[in-house]
Amino acid sequence: MTDAIIQTENLFKTYGSGAAETHALRGATLAIPRGAFCAIIGPSGHGKSTLMHLIGGLDRPTSGSVRIDGAEIGGLSSSRLARLRAEKIGFVFQFFNLLGNLTAEENVAAAMMFAGVPDKAQKERARQLLELVGLGHKLDSRPKELSGGQQQRVAIARALANDPDILLMDEPTGNLDSEAEAEVLAAIRDLHRQGKTVIIVTHNPEIARQAELVIEIRDGRVARAGHAASALERIAA
Repeated sequence: MTDAIIQTENLFKTYGSGAAETHALRGATLAIPRGAFCAIIGPSGHGKSTLMHLIGGLDRPTSGSVRIDGAEIGGLSSSRLARLRAEKIGFVFQFFNLLGNLTAEENVAAAMMFAGVPDKAQKERARQLLELVGLGHKLDSRPKELSGGQQQRVAIARALANDPDILLMDEPTGNLDSEAEAEVLAAIRDLHRQGKTVIIVTHNPEIARQAELVIEIRDGRVARAGHAASALERIAA
């Protein structure tokens, strides 16, 4: 991990104007190394999810810069930004957002449609990815037939559909019980070992303890950043 795959510089995000103006980010600067397992932590309402949306290209900053693989993304057109997201970033959210009328295999394959992947290749890769997250026996199951942990693992498989370098996860275990959380975290750790850059926004200190890098966001700024053990020790103090 010698180079930064994500960098932000003096990142600001303001919503509204006048009396309703809200400063979600206030000059956030950070660098995330390629191949890192990074946890972004901090109190609710202090800018964690806003930061994730900006580094994932889901929103644009008011000012400052976001670089992915050294390329500034702020000036990209909407179509080029959508292409970058599709090629480089996989998203996993707290709510699984699976299509209820599709099977697990079809939910994963659907993520490849816009990339122009042929139908046969979609099915083959969807099956491979579901095997990867331990759900090769659930290809034909619909979301209502799956546990919460299984649904989130389908969502992770879907995020991997176009083989992105970066996985951005916003509270991926927030709706899961302890057993399902353990399932999902095991899948995430395996992906990190395979070389993916994993960035998790979380309130869960257990997840943060498993990360290599912890970034704490407070009042829209990077309050602390460092190796997990030392960062969490400072925060606890």
